[in-house]
Amino acid sequence: MNATTPLLPRVAQGDQGAVKKCIDTYGGLIWSVAKRLCPAQEAEDAVQEIFIDLWKNAGRFDAEKSSEKTFVVMIARRRLIDRLRQQKRRPEQVQLAETAEPAYAAGLEASADATRAHEAMNDMGREQRKVLYLSLHLGMSHGEIAETTGVALGTVKSHIRRGLATIREKLERIGKPKERRAAQ
Repeated sequence: MNATTPLLPRVAQGDQGAVKKCIDTYGGLIWSVAKRLCPAQEAEDAVQEIFIDLWKNAGRFDAEKSSEKTFVVMIARRRLIDRLRQQKRRPEQVQLAETAEPAYAAGLEASADATRAHEAMNDMGREQRKVLYLSLHLGMSHGEIAETTGVALGTVKSHIRRGLATIREKLERIGKPKERRAAQ
């Protein structure tokens, strides 16, 4: 087998040799992504979950749409984002300190800004919104976005730059909550 022959189609067919080779080939990459996106003590469990998802989704890999490495990273990121969402949903029993109110107010302000940013994204074209989502929410590089979507790298960069400018303008035009209260 040469270095460019994808492993995932063989994994999808149940080839145990391909499974081992896939772990050897992508284990370090998945480990580094997991360490970046989740707490260190959970990285090992996350890597195991990612490989399980990878085996389940190996049949969905299409070499026409993306490289095998990009597909593996996308599966890893999606799994890690799912883990983070699950952790946020778990209610934590925390004693409220007297300083909780300023933190709560700051959280509301950030939430309002996030809502306005999402509104600005909804006003964008479908392709620009997709590129911005892949960059901001999934942390993909410009090159990965271009490879995954089939959009030219220069166009990806332009979409991201213009999209961020649109969001910034909307936030500045509307003003932050504190600025509006001070003006009243």
